[in-house]
Amino acid sequence: PPPASAGEGGGAGAPAEGPVKLYVGNLSWGMDDASLGDLFGEYDASEMTVVRDNESGRSRGFGFVTLADQASADKAIAALDGVEVDGRPLRVNISVAPRGGPPRAPPPRGG
Repeated sequence: PPPASAGEGGGAGAPAEGPVKLYVGNLSWGMDDASLGDLFGEYDASEMTVVRDNESGRSRGFGFVTLADQASADKAIAALDGVEVDGRPLRVNISVAPRGGPPRAPPPRGG
């Protein structure tokens, strides 16, 4: 069997340069694009988006931040993942676009 991967997708073949998109989860309902930008300001953030519900306009509790490069992304993840903001521990990691089906599908069970 292949070895278990501890990270998100192993990182093999990931671009070494260029913008990196981060997923930021477990945001408080009061968080908006500007306050997300304040959090990531020192990491060369270029785009900050809190995902909102189409009907109510309220935050859905997560967002995305684009940083200049992998080094900035690594620093931001190390500094902010697990940090409490408005009483909630942030989840910060590399955003991975789903490809060809649901992400993290459970392995098939044979019997």
